[in-house]
Amino acid sequence: MSYVIGVDLGTSAVKVIAVDRTGQVQAEVSKTYPLHQPKSGYSEQKPEDWVEQTLHALEEITRQLPSSAIIEGMSFSGQMHGLVLLDQENKPLRQAILWNDTRTTAQCRTIEKLVGKKRLLEITHNPALEGFTLPKLLWVKENEPDLYARTKVFLLPKDYVRYRLTGELQMEYSDAAGTLMMDISGKKWSEEVASKTNISLSLCPPLIESTAKVGNITKGLVKGLDNVEVFAGGADNACGAIGAGILRNGKTLCSIGTSGVILSYEDRNQLDFDGKVHFFNHSKPGAYYTMGVTLSAGQSLNWFRDQFAEGATFDELLSSIDKIPAGANGLLFTPYLAGERTPHADSSIRGSFIGMDVSHTRTHFVKAVLEGITFSLKESLSIFRENGKDIHEIVSIGGGAKNDSWLQMQADIFDATVVKHESEEGPALGAAMLAAVGCNWFSTLESCSDSFIKVKERFTPNQANVKVYRKLFSIYQSVYVQTKELSEQLKSIRQ
Repeated sequence: MSYVIGVDLGTSAVKVIAVDRTGQVQAEVSKTYPLHQPKSGYSEQKPEDWVEQTLHALEEITRQLPSSAIIEGMSFSGQMHGLVLLDQENKPLRQAILWNDTRTTAQCRTIEKLVGKKRLLEITHNPALEGFTLPKLLWVKENEPDLYARTKVFLLPKDYVRYRLTGELQMEYSDAAGTLMMDISGKKWSEEVASKTNISLSLCPPLIESTAKVGNITKGLVKGLDNVEVFAGGADNACGAIGAGILRNGKTLCSIGTSGVILSYEDRNQLDFDGKVHFFNHSKPGAYYTMGVTLSAGQSLNWFRDQFAEGATFDELLSSIDKIPAGANGLLFTPYLAGERTPHADSSIRGSFIGMDVSHTRTHFVKAVLEGITFSLKESLSIFRENGKDIHEIVSIGGGAKNDSWLQMQADIFDATVVKHESEEGPALGAAMLAAVGCNWFSTLESCSDSFIKVKERFTPNQANVKVYRKLFSIYQSVYVQTKELSEQLKSIRQ
């Protein structure tokens, strides 16, 4: 039987799946690697950890498949924005600075001054935010000038892993769109942004489509994968959209992993929502997507479990939340553990629990954390709706799709039908689908989606809960305003 492989290089682990021609996942392997946070706001990883664990995962997945298996192709999904600097020998010069690193506030203000806020939006369709790649480049240039001077090229995380497997250096459009250096509409590196920020375009790798074949796996690198065709792949959110079937107008996605995303398909390249949400190239050629981001979505739940329910599984942690009414008896959580992205581009804001009293149990806190994450995602959804998008159905993937109670909560807070698919592989499945189309299993991503993706369940809004959450949401939105100054005052203490 024939298979394709999807590799999803996440923030906490690399996930590798093998998919057959019917879209069934026949093997799955996940390998973790550490996150390094030496200072408040810093977030880094070692590129070699990604490569090592990806190779281990590929070796393991080939052992899981039948000896007669024919692996035809492979593609990649990966965490966005991370800065990987390579020297003249294409070796990493330092640890990668990740998407959730917030050290670059000063560099964002510099970009706004040099390029102009309005002009930056016209070119990149996005504002200068700490998570993007260009501010990271400027930070290295200013703080590690000797290292910067030795830089030959920069890559994004999954592009570096793909280079190590194939020996070919490229970056594809959906990931490059998140660097703040690409002309989104023109699909090319922006000479104007590079010139005004004094970054040499020679540091930018060649740009290609997500569906492009970039090469073959180097012979002898992984047993059983000699010369397998490799396709460029896409940013994790673009691949998550493919894996959820967000390939036509009217399709919207809720993805909850470490971060959380509300993503909506677009076929026009002139939208920017005034920079309130992100606007990126899709991995489907010629298409785009708008996206709002919650920086600490699943991370908030992980943090709560690790600190206050050590040893508990997520199933155990969430097992009793249905016994708590909507609104967690007046307990409200804001998930600003690492700052916030949408609609508040604020690296200084921090999370809070509001309304605690002695009646609140651990389950109340868990319910409040889930509600707070979902409220933050609703802020992005509200921006889309305020700008004329009609959203009545949302596909949910990731950690937020693994618990039926949380899925119902999403339907109630979003006031929309929430769809759960039979496969919850998300970005890894999207990467596999790019490989399947590259290998000519299907002529288009849409036809692949129609074949691979099947609805498992729909969750419709409970109107009684909708009313409660509508009232609570307005209170939630006021917490940011009320705590912004307090977070600023606490910033020096945190450092």
